Amino acid sequence: MRTRVPPSPNFAAIEAAAVGSAVQRRDIVAHIGNLIFTWSNNESLFIYLLQVLLDTDFESAAITFVTLNTTRARVDLIRRLAKKRVRDAETIAKLERLIERFNECTKLRNELNHSIYELDENGRITHTNELRFVETKTGVKFAARRPVDAARLKQIDGTVRKLIKLNRDLWAFMPELEKAARAGGGQGSAGGRS
Repeated sequence: MRTRVPPSPNFAAIEAAAVGSAVQRRDIVAHIGNLIFTWSNNESLFIYLLQVLLDTDFESAAITFVTLNTTRARVDLIRRLAKKRVRDAETIAKLERLIERFNECTKLRNELNHSIYELDENGRITHTNELRFVETKTGVKFAARRPVDAARLKQIDGTVRKLIKLNRDLWAFMPELEKAARAGGGQGSAGGRS
């Protein structure tokens, strides 16, 4: 009786798959990292907006900024201070549009930053699962499962381009905000009187 010998593993194919998956993951992580970097760079510009609106030095504005725990709280503070310090409606409207553009980019950043990544048998990233759940009659599932493919990478790159443009627009807006804040004089209601 002959013993059947199993075929030897194709180590070259296994190694090629491992290298291919490593390259694919590195490419995806680079896209996501670029998004997170450009988003964070834009978020930090809000410190300068706070500096102008609080009429203070950079360090004091930075302390105020980092004391607030969420981006939403930081943006809300900026909106409220602007409404108190700035009387020019067009400047307020421009600030609102800039914040809205930032918030739109924040959605994708949050999704990618707070997802569980799904891998295939070769270690390639295939999907993201949003860390939010939906309860149905039959059970509990992730709120959203999305493919990580060429279209998704294109979406990330498009958001990075929007953030780069937003960064330039925020810098260009600062002198206008400073001028409007000084003209407004920071006079709000005091003691219930206006």
